[in-house]
Amino acid sequence: MTNTIKRAITVVAVAGAALASGAGIAGAGVPHPGARAEPTALCERGEFCLWPTEDYAGAIHRVALENANPGECVPLPEGVDGRSFANRTSRPVTVYQGRDCATEGEFDTYPGGGTFVPEAPYVVRGVQIWEY
Repeated sequence: MTNTIKRAITVVAVAGAALASGAGIAGAGVPHPGARAEPTALCERGEFCLWPTEDYAGAIHRVALENANPGECVPLPEGVDGRSFANRTSRPVTVYQGRDCATEGEFDTYPGGGTFVPEAPYVVRGVQIWEY
């Protein structure tokens, strides 16, 4: 099993455990300063969303099929870096350390349908949405 698949399985397992423990939207009250945002409330279905800080905080940047062609590299704009993200598309998405989506740097693929990563393993600067 590749490291990418192992990481994706770990992310899905952690997200499932968090939801099962009541950490989902149903358990959310009025947020206090510094509280972790609920990515499902901020990121719509069909979108891949990135935040500049861990725990889904800061100005959200959205990538979707309406502004990205499947299989093509989508470099994040200069000054936009992702440190947490959510894949709410139905497709796998690869995140890259470099804006050019080069495989010489770090990169990992995350399954579609609801993958949430509150702490990216590296700063994300490029993404690629794949075909089914």
